[in-house]
Amino acid sequence: MDASVAWWVLAVALIGVGLAGTVLPALPGTALIFGGILLGAWIDDFQRVGTWPLVAVGVLALLSWLLDYVAGLLGARRAGASRLALVGAAAGTVLGLFMGLVGVLFMPLVGAAVGEALARRREADRLGAGRQAVKVGVATWLGMMAGMLAKVVLSFVMIGIFVAALVA
Repeated sequence: MDASVAWWVLAVALIGVGLAGTVLPALPGTALIFGGILLGAWIDDFQRVGTWPLVAVGVLALLSWLLDYVAGLLGARRAGASRLALVGAAAGTVLGLFMGLVGVLFMPLVGAAVGEALARRREADRLGAGRQAVKVGVATWLGMMAGMLAKVVLSFVMIGIFVAALVA
């Protein structure tokens, strides 16, 4: 196999694994996509994919990374989440990795709700505390899903910029 073909296979593999990483929290999705795009530009000696497409893709990768972290926090904060709810959402995310796609999607909600319930366990109004825990769990989950959707969209925009630069 020609060396450049092997490099292209690696670049495409990085982009593919990066796309998977946009929905799997254990993989740095947009960083892998950026790495694959940078490798593709390098293979071609930056002739077709030059400075501006790489800068645009890099900015989108950074924006995606920022959105990934901020979206869940904004959802949680908007619902009045405690620090334990945020810790619970993070723990739920990690536990969800071992439970497949359903775990990845829903364990952050469960973790945030449990964390908020623990933070409010001494409140006299148990029913109100329970409602707040569910509200925080759902808000955190919605924020995380919005962040994931934004990350997926930005990833496809990154790939689109790369492909457009390659074929132009």
